[in-house]
Amino acid sequence: MSLLAETPRASISAARRLSPTRRAVNAVVVIASIVLAAVIVLHNVVPDVGGIGLLVDSAAPWLGLGIPPLVVLAAFARRGRAWVATLVPVVAWVLMFGASIIPLKWTAPAASASTLTVASQNIEASSGTGAASAADLVATGAQAVAIQEMDADSSVEISTVLDAAYEYSYQVGTVGLWSSYPILNAQPWDLGLGWQRALAADLETPEGLVSIYVIHAASARVGDHADRDEMLKNLADVLPHDENDRVIAVGDFNAASTDRAFKPILSQLSEPNQNDGLFGFTWPASPFPLARLDHFVQRGLDVTSNTVIPAGGSDHLAIVATVNL
Repeated sequence: MSLLAETPRASISAARRLSPTRRAVNAVVVIASIVLAAVIVLHNVVPDVGGIGLLVDSAAPWLGLGIPPLVVLAAFARRGRAWVATLVPVVAWVLMFGASIIPLKWTAPAASASTLTVASQNIEASSGTGAASAADLVATGAQAVAIQEMDADSSVEISTVLDAAYEYSYQVGTVGLWSSYPILNAQPWDLGLGWQRALAADLETPEGLVSIYVIHAASARVGDHADRDEMLKNLADVLPHDENDRVIAVGDFNAASTDRAFKPILSQLSEPNQNDGLFGFTWPASPFPLARLDHFVQRGLDVTSNTVIPAGGSDHLAIVATVNL
């Protein structure tokens, strides 16, 4: 009887000798899961010291990649507590980003008899492919085309292509707008920077006026994004005073959808999901887009389609969105 009694005790003793490592891994999984979930949910309040806030905001959707390693560690720990802990960042990610990846085609209304398609791209003037980008955007059938990052040379090339396809146009600084519908009340905007990187106008559609803002925000780099922040803030301040019920803002905002500087705009204008789901990242165009810096946001309109496409040789993918008028 004594031998039979001692055998289980020996097994328990061996398990206990192994448990400190697993206990340590268990603690790591629990703590890391809580921290990861907190960063996912509260990334906008991470202090922007040394540009860390910009990086965390821009990478927020990618933070979910931290979950699989935690699952592997939880499997090693063999503790129920570790498994439960890994669910915390999963739930946090789904709550924050799950709705954003639902395909628009699942919920979009049917196209009406009168629609407006807007195509937009930062053509990367240095690529030398502005004319090719313009031709690709015309091929989408868009009634309005917004261009950003034009320089003197690319402006001439792009205008040659777009002027042949669209009756109306307005250009200022690095941005331009071409339209099948009359462009009214067009004006340049510096949005507080002192040089022209945006424009505002009304499109006179068959169903009435639609405000459109074409934006080429200042660059945002780690530790250097004050000018971009100022532009986005000024745009957010102007939007409540727009007299039209239907408003579109489109272009290169140099801010991810999760960027804290972009939130005041998203509180007033909504960004539609992508036709086929996921986030519709636009930059860099190749080999693998990592962030959505280019946006189509609106209010007062029903979006029936929203997608990104390659155009020309730019480092930004183009946006093509259609709304019911």
